[in-house]
Amino acid sequence: MSLVGRTLVLGWMTTILVVHMSVAKHSRWALRTKPQMLWDLSGEELEAVHNFVMSSKELELQPSTLLTLAKNSVFLIEMLMPKKYEVLAFLDKGAMLPLREARVLIYFGAQEYPNVTEYAVGPVEQPMYMRKLNRKGGQQLSWASRPMSKVESALLLHTLKTATKPLQEFFFDTTGFTLQDCNGGCLTFTNVGPRAMTFGKRHSWFLLQRIMNDYFLQPTGLEILLDHGSTDVQDWIVEQVWYNGKFYNSPEELAQKYADGEVDIVVLEDPLPKTTEQFPQFSTYKPYAEFLMPISKGGPRVIQLYPEFPMPISKGGPQKAQPDPKFPIPISKGGPQVAQPYREFPMPISKGGPQVVQPDPKFPIPISKGGPRVPQPHAKFPMPISKGGPRVVQPKAKFPMPISKGGPQIAQPHVPHYRLKHNTVLYGDWNFFFKLHSSYGLQLFNVHFRGERIAYEVGVQEVMALYRGHTAAGRKTKYMDVGWGLGGITHQLTPGIDCPHEATFLDAIHYYDSDGPVLSRRALCIFEMPLRQYFNSNFRSSFSSYAKLSGPMLVLRTASTIHNHDYIWDFIFHSNGMMEGKMYATGYVHATFYSSEGLLYHSRLHTHLLGNVHSHLAHYRIDLDVAGTKNRFQTLKMRLENIMDPWSQQVKPILDKTQYSWERQAAFHFRQTLPKYLLFSNTGKSVSGLSHSYRLHVPSMAEQVLPPGWQTSPAFTWPRYQLAVTKYQESERFHGSLYNQNHHWAYPMVFENFIHNNENIEDEDLVAWVTVGLSHNHHSEIVPSVATPGNSAGFLLQPFDFYNSFRRYTASPTHAQCVC
Repeated sequence: MSLVGRTLVLGWMTTILVVHMSVAKHSRWALRTKPQMLWDLSGEELEAVHNFVMSSKELELQPSTLLTLAKNSVFLIEMLMPKKYEVLAFLDKGAMLPLREARVLIYFGAQEYPNVTEYAVGPVEQPMYMRKLNRKGGQQLSWASRPMSKVESALLLHTLKTATKPLQEFFFDTTGFTLQDCNGGCLTFTNVGPRAMTFGKRHSWFLLQRIMNDYFLQPTGLEILLDHGSTDVQDWIVEQVWYNGKFYNSPEELAQKYADGEVDIVVLEDPLPKTTEQFPQFSTYKPYAEFLMPISKGGPRVIQLYPEFPMPISKGGPQKAQPDPKFPIPISKGGPQVAQPYREFPMPISKGGPQVVQPDPKFPIPISKGGPRVPQPHAKFPMPISKGGPRVVQPKAKFPMPISKGGPQIAQPHVPHYRLKHNTVLYGDWNFFFKLHSSYGLQLFNVHFRGERIAYEVGVQEVMALYRGHTAAGRKTKYMDVGWGLGGITHQLTPGIDCPHEATFLDAIHYYDSDGPVLSRRALCIFEMPLRQYFNSNFRSSFSSYAKLSGPMLVLRTASTIHNHDYIWDFIFHSNGMMEGKMYATGYVHATFYSSEGLLYHSRLHTHLLGNVHSHLAHYRIDLDVAGTKNRFQTLKMRLENIMDPWSQQVKPILDKTQYSWERQAAFHFRQTLPKYLLFSNTGKSVSGLSHSYRLHVPSMAEQVLPPGWQTSPAFTWPRYQLAVTKYQESERFHGSLYNQNHHWAYPMVFENFIHNNENIEDEDLVAWVTVGLSHNHHSEIVPSVATPGNSAGFLLQPFDFYNSFRRYTASPTHAQCVC
């Protein structure tokens, strides 16, 4: 063991003993910190951990913004979740408080053998120790597996500019844009993952595009493969160039063949209209609003046009972007922010008061026997006509309707039925805790309904965007999106568009690829939505309305943006005990350059544009604790059976129940038909003699995209299963990680191993692993962006004989006690 390692271990063992003795002695402190045990790290805690780590002389750390890779620097600081049995022992039995620790990810690039190492630092309130986190099997993380940093992106842009200098004339002739001295007509690059399909390598394909608001839809047909595995930028080299269906060994070779007239070029049309009367280019959107970047400790940052590459600095120096006056952004330290509805556009009232709506002169009103009638405000739903004849509906002059720019709004109650206490939500009979994990995004913990724990943890483990294509980069593109940090790439949600105006907006604080805590404003929102009312007929002359039978529902939402596509993440809570997890896949089309061969994998969207056929898959981890940690998994499947009556033969549906005892039995491949009823049951019996159960329902449009035997990479085993049920193991809490995108061939954790050890799952602590998703086959109507409606997938958890008696479900005021 190295001197640094021995020093850290000795310090950790000594300090951890002192801290535990202190916690045991001061029980009042333990009780006071009970609600804070699972909270995200605050800005003060992140700073405390950062200062403690930077003060360690043995690590020789430097700022992450230093423009070199040959340095040791901190990349990530986030909450290190304590072990589940420690948390439950503290919450349910009053045992000792688990220590709050931070996970710290350090890039050691200033060593002979660069590597990536993780540490636990604690306690976060006042750090006193640091210990190395070992991975299962003692695997070491390779230097090539690290996530991309801002510094590496800046160095890549500089390298590509230098390497493509011989192609300046080629660029200008074919695209009208250049990389050098472009003065507004600039080119940029988008890099795709994975970095390489060989262990220890870091090679990336870069797509050359024209810089516009819609630059994802502006491919030029040129793609470059760059080897950037070394910590010395001087060693980075271009390995291959692809243009319009052909490969070249270097930019110099392409430039020479172009000069000799041996390159089949495609001259792209001017993307901008030549006159004000012309319609803008097919892929252009007018931005609705501009938003500032997340704010770090040192104040506002300079806005970057594209997150991957720094903005070229003009002669006058960098400019600070001003916020749009329509969207004032109150920035608190970390508490919730309530957005106020817009009141900018009250309905204009003329001098004579409110007016009767006049019909459109193009559509005259049919005249009935009794003469013309006054038109009704809503043609679809004519007003019932009373005995006295039709009446003219007059709007109330005292309450002009506020018409906002964004259109109709969701009606919110004046007093919401939910309450927030930091990251704890109380809503009717629901009680849960949430956190925006920097790596994995939105996570739920300790979910209770009517005082019973339903699930200990619910969240995404991995997300994949699997593309098909003909171009060099299109063939390789397989995004493992946790590798980009799902929580750290959340952006500001807009009132009236992403969430209702009356929603509660919450900020988030991250330490991700920076030198201090970064505040992401309005990163989450929470709001209540009406569901529907129920009408009951008495079969005589009237209906009864039970408006609260179904009740409203609570929505917790955030969004992650990775390159061109956005993921919107929802958790939805219904008053009857049902919970949903939902993912929306939207954003810009990921387009590639047109070729006739590419039509096998794409749809042609424009003259020189193809939309890649691709699939989005999300892998949810649902740690179910249905009324306790001793659960069983069983299914109900319908089959048809012939039944002979004395007078006839009938076919009737029969439900077959299947009990699963082993993990391999409970793993369902995509080629299998998933049973209709997937039940997780507690051994306790209800009054009716049935087990307390929750049903998992998976209405997904996902298809099998990676069949068994496809390559040998262990990174791609989880997409083979619609559902797998395993026994809880602390070592199996994660299979996805920040290293997934670039670590395919020496994968840190292999999901297939969770199943193949084939543990018993009867009356055990069970975890459901659910794969949901959808496929995108682009067409011209979705340019430039994919519609959000209809592009969602998810799961539902609903009670199934869970209660001891019939209950009337109402949207009652919040009365649950905080149990998290």
